[in-house]
Amino acid sequence: MRFLSLLLALAPAAGVFGLWPQPRSLETGSTALKLASDFDIHVSVQHPPSDLSDAVSRTKSFLQNDKLGRLVVGRGSSDSSALKTAKSLKTLQLSLSKGATVRSITEESRLALGTRSEEYILDIPADGSTATLTANSTLGLLRGLTTFSQLFYEWSGQIYTVEAPISITDAPAYPWRGLMLDTSRNFFPVADIMRTLDAMSLVKMSQFHWHVTDSQSFPLVIPGFTELANAGAYDPSMVYSPSDVQDIVDYAGARGIDVMVEIDTPGHTAIIGAAHPEYVACAEASPWTTFANEPPAGQLRLASATVANFTAKMFTAVAKMFPSTVLSTGGDELNTECYAQDSETQADLTSTGRTLEQALSVFTQTTHGALKAAGKTPAVWEEMVLDHNVTLSNETVVLVWISSMNAAAVAEKNFRLVHAPSDYFYLDCGAGEWIGDDVANSWCDPFKTWQKAYTFDPQANISASQAHLVLGGEQALWTEQSGPENLDPIVWPRAAASAEVFWTGPGGNGSEALPRLHDVAFRMRQRGVKAIQLQPMWCALRPGQCNLDS
Repeated sequence: MRFLSLLLALAPAAGVFGLWPQPRSLETGSTALKLASDFDIHVSVQHPPSDLSDAVSRTKSFLQNDKLGRLVVGRGSSDSSALKTAKSLKTLQLSLSKGATVRSITEESRLALGTRSEEYILDIPADGSTATLTANSTLGLLRGLTTFSQLFYEWSGQIYTVEAPISITDAPAYPWRGLMLDTSRNFFPVADIMRTLDAMSLVKMSQFHWHVTDSQSFPLVIPGFTELANAGAYDPSMVYSPSDVQDIVDYAGARGIDVMVEIDTPGHTAIIGAAHPEYVACAEASPWTTFANEPPAGQLRLASATVANFTAKMFTAVAKMFPSTVLSTGGDELNTECYAQDSETQADLTSTGRTLEQALSVFTQTTHGALKAAGKTPAVWEEMVLDHNVTLSNETVVLVWISSMNAAAVAEKNFRLVHAPSDYFYLDCGAGEWIGDDVANSWCDPFKTWQKAYTFDPQANISASQAHLVLGGEQALWTEQSGPENLDPIVWPRAAASAEVFWTGPGGNGSEALPRLHDVAFRMRQRGVKAIQLQPMWCALRPGQCNLDS
């Protein structure tokens, strides 16, 4: 039986120590409960998929190896007396709802947006009797296992909770809870991406938006188009091979994450000129400020049928590499002056009798037609809807980035949207300008704190009749000033803020959330993710005592 409709009517619950995101419905007690030395997780699913079995194994490993003491003064020492008489939990029983289709977690995570089932019910009695986790899908079981692993702490070799009995009924408010990573400005090894996926899964994120190429480099090796990476990667070692892509999308899928790749076109494509100079207008033109938003200048000659067909075929090849139903063609920051000064583009416009806007529409219909033929739903940045007169299917997913205020205009045009506004969710803001001879602040200053992201309201200025168009949101890391060296601390735990906004819903109290965010950041560090500290540890161990009014 499905219970999602019930969940959506529930108000956010009071929190336990370390759950992030907050479950939609939660009841706890105050009894200590230990994990038995022979604790095990039993799977009552016929022919369980291998990735479900792997998720169970990971959960048991987390329980044994997190070794996280409670964030209170003395850590777990004050729990010692209660643990002496605490009952022991020997079994967590996993099962699917009657009649549920058994699919792998990976298959479930890649279903079309709005059709994924992530809801679950978790019950942990205080008397040591069997705990149960039920869901409508293996993806829901994964989300419940993630919650279960956050409930337990360690003291003096004992794994325990002090809040039994625990009853949770949970489901996400929005299907799209994401993180975008730009791997073109600077390259990130596969291991860094996988560690990021681990952290995303810990906070129940569902979408990895992989901005894999841009004007600076083309690290993606595409079968049939290998010249692009051969000429466009920073170094032969700084590429993502088809096997790397397979490893990443499989690793993500097993952790409940869908991977949407973005090949930004027709702008942000200067690097394609390294392999095909005939396809790119104003390549590395100077001054770059006239022809691009950042160096190097260069855009695909969108008015050329040859270039449009090349790009469409490239997208067809990319679509075969990524199993997600959604693929982004970008479309942001198109520089019209580049085309105005490009004689070949002007000749193509004259010969076809088209304006630049008409040519852009034809180019987009050609590339999106290729995606539709490949069974993909296109995604674009907001300019394609708000700034250009381009024919788009209303199935197109639109990412709103320039301002949170622009979401309403996208919804008014009846497009499904993903919130990614720079004024709330850009993780790179506040580091100063990276342009070499400019001492100004970055364009999107100030630094976007977790508190700022946590105040975001996905339905602000969206009418009730358009509310269904909001798919969720994502935080974004553009990497002009980031690399593997600072990936973890610039993203975590800040990006967890939006994960809760889009799972639990908006309106949470930041002061009440802070102790839980401390907890998940500490747990991330225990699992090898170098999340930054949010306060002195003195404050983390004394919730509320570092508030202004304390």
